[in-house]
Amino acid sequence: MDHFPTNWGRPRNDAVDLYNTYPLHLRPDNGTYGRPKDSFEEGVQRTRQPIVTGTSVLAIKFKDGVIVAADNLASYGSLARFKDIQRLHAVGTHTVIGAGGDMSDFQHIQHDLDSLIISEFSEADSHTLGPAEIYEYLSQVMYARRSKMNPLWNSILVGGWKDGKSFLGYVDLIGTTYSASTLATGYGAYIAQPLLRKAVEGREHELTEEEGVKIVEESLKVLFYRDARSLNKYQIAIVTEKGVSISDSRVAPTEWSFAEGIRGYGAQTQ
Repeated sequence: MDHFPTNWGRPRNDAVDLYNTYPLHLRPDNGTYGRPKDSFEEGVQRTRQPIVTGTSVLAIKFKDGVIVAADNLASYGSLARFKDIQRLHAVGTHTVIGAGGDMSDFQHIQHDLDSLIISEFSEADSHTLGPAEIYEYLSQVMYARRSKMNPLWNSILVGGWKDGKSFLGYVDLIGTTYSASTLATGYGAYIAQPLLRKAVEGREHELTEEEGVKIVEESLKVLFYRDARSLNKYQIAIVTEKGVSISDSRVAPTEWSFAEGIRGYGAQTQ
């Protein structure tokens, strides 16, 4: 197929360009007469920027496991286009991942991880992949794609519980990796991370599940007020020794009456 727009909808003529749409000596014609080929002919393409994107993902440790949370919004540029997208994904029985960034790349990662889990299960060696193994695998995949100048445009949080230990790690599109007891991606790394650190760090081994959920929900609400690419509809994943549990979508009640006193809001001009 000829993907070059100026070659569509008119008779081909290698000697005369009646429409004067492109310099004759440069106009692609699939390599005929030694001219350059259409750049799309081989089907090799790269994502130069994310298109449909998700924003922040938050995660914390508590005494019995980890909590990972993300809203359900996928934005098309600045348009809040898709409001029922699940950005949390269970990987096996011990791990959950949450992703910000390009949603099509996240879908690719989901399929890749599902295939990995099936392959590991098919070995029938009684071994299961835990959060540390998934984290290491993703770090290698992300760095390999970055090295090929074709990154997966995502920031991913990996959380889980295995062998009596909780795990929480971060990996992004260029292969950056680190672990901590509280993590956040996107705008949440600036707004929510200080709140999570203040509430959680030093209390990881005494924080209950109910307290952890409340902390995360309050942080998500702050993000909804401050981040124009966020939504007050969200899901929370909890990973304990019992396995992975991802909640149905919840809607946080919000209050905007305080905005009436803000200069420049609404009908106020002074």
